Amino acid sequence: MSYRAPVKDMLFVMDKLAGLQNVTQLPGFEDYGIETAQAVLEESAKFCESVVAPLNWEGDKTPSSFKDGVVTTTPGFKEAYAQYTSGGWQGVVHPTEYGGQGLPKLIATACTEMLHAASLSFALCPMLTDGAIEAMLTAASDDLRSKYVAKLVSGEWTGTMNLTEPQAGSDLAAVRTRAEPQPDGTYKVFGTKIFITYGEHDMAENIVHLVLARLPDAPEGVKGISLFVVPKFLVNADGSLGKRNDAWCVSIEHKLGIKASPTAVLQFGDQGGAIGELVGEANRGLEYMFIMMNAARFAVGMQGISVADRAYQLAVTYANDRVQCRDLAGSPGPVAIIHHPDVKRMLLTMRATTEGARALAYVAAALCDAAHHSPDEEVRRQNQAVYEYLVPIVKGYSTEMSLEVTSLGVQVHGGMGFIEETGAAQHYRDARILPIYEGTTAIQANDLVGRKTVRDKGAVAKALCAQIALTEQDLAARNHPACAVMGAALEAGRLALERSVDYVVGHAKTQTKSVYCGAVTYLQLAGIVLGGWQMARAMMLALDLHDSDPAFYGAKLATARFYAEAILPKTSAMATAVVLSGNTVNSMSADMF
Repeated sequence: MSYRAPVKDMLFVMDKLAGLQNVTQLPGFEDYGIETAQAVLEESAKFCESVVAPLNWEGDKTPSSFKDGVVTTTPGFKEAYAQYTSGGWQGVVHPTEYGGQGLPKLIATACTEMLHAASLSFALCPMLTDGAIEAMLTAASDDLRSKYVAKLVSGEWTGTMNLTEPQAGSDLAAVRTRAEPQPDGTYKVFGTKIFITYGEHDMAENIVHLVLARLPDAPEGVKGISLFVVPKFLVNADGSLGKRNDAWCVSIEHKLGIKASPTAVLQFGDQGGAIGELVGEANRGLEYMFIMMNAARFAVGMQGISVADRAYQLAVTYANDRVQCRDLAGSPGPVAIIHHPDVKRMLLTMRATTEGARALAYVAAALCDAAHHSPDEEVRRQNQAVYEYLVPIVKGYSTEMSLEVTSLGVQVHGGMGFIEETGAAQHYRDARILPIYEGTTAIQANDLVGRKTVRDKGAVAKALCAQIALTEQDLAARNHPACAVMGAALEAGRLALERSVDYVVGHAKTQTKSVYCGAVTYLQLAGIVLGGWQMARAMMLALDLHDSDPAFYGAKLATARFYAEAILPKTSAMATAVVLSGNTVNSMSADMF
């Protein structure tokens, strides 16, 4: 059940597909070329492989526990977290002025993938802290930033995101937590929040809760939500910790997977009111929280890629070790199951979909770097638009993909995959939450349709399709059999995506429910096509570089061709489903079910 970070593939994607050299042209990133990236990734790999990965199975066997208001994390987590923070890993992507390392998101994304592959449960704590830092850097006052951000960047304190309530679920318009103004400028917060990841734990000395709540005069709905920072321990003027705040964990959930990550029910204000401070302007809380949510959504997409890769590694190891049945070509005795055609098919499916999703996510990370750091305002705007289009795809497609991959991982193991000790089942169970939290796949798909496709009349989507068409021309110019296969499959996929975009844009107002019925299929189709685009680019690079490393680039070429032959062909049927299935689905009345 060991994990080995795929540093070689990460560097290939980062350098050859995501354009690391372009990122190094951005102000502040001049020193972060391929040598630096390799050094960072190799150090991250050492830590994740040797310190965090061995805790993954332990976390599943011995989850976090709750007693008398106190959460005790899995044995070894606290010590691993201390090593994580002392190594500066929490601050990899954050500004140097707050003690961070200020690395590009592109490099930090690979580190994120490794950490989550090592242990989803462990990595969730730093992931939520990253989101809290981004939200405060964007929306908080200078005073609040100076009070909290450096401690969060160092990892001395951790952060949480408090949205969901028992009666609200994903409907944030139904949030009832209230905040009452006090004469000293603070607020007293009252309410209950559920599903709060690492809402209570023993790994850091303070927990900084970002809480959505309503002011007394707030308008109804989502326009009346404000954001407050409510620490577990109040912070004195000199930065030291003061008294315990009135924010308490009353229970943690018993879950299907990610068991070592404490998912808390938090009660604010039972003893007179939890002291909080307003972040930014009143009634703009949801806008600010979306900063944290978008950061988390991208990271959850990386979780899907991470657990898929670890499931693939485990399946390959088992397939090489498990000897069963003679080869279909007529071997004299039984062979390792990796020689059987269907096992190879499953492994290639796992590998190809994971590599396609990884490449797309890394490309998105590079776009984010340009969107935030380019000196040209128009370049920033263009890159931000494409990045925002890709975020729900990275989140939704990569997490749904992880379910297929981890399920195949169980299947490769056969009956042993159903036995917990092999580890395959844990990957499957852990992955199941990923398409749900930080916005279900349907929420991501609705965002992709409404905000990212209809709003600009499909402009960004069509611009991406135009770039794919240029890649098709490059494939045709190669006059190579593999490129011909990929070119035909990619063109069919692009046309399917264009057909879906045209339908969404053309019918969103007149056949709204029908369009949104196909939203998830549209999202998954986009993920397959855009991942296939990256695999096509990888194929051409593999041909050019093959002689420098025949084993690596030979496998890359075969994997890309398999993607063209077995995965991209799904898109034509998916486009038909996007266009045709909505009317039938919506014709079914509730009582007919």
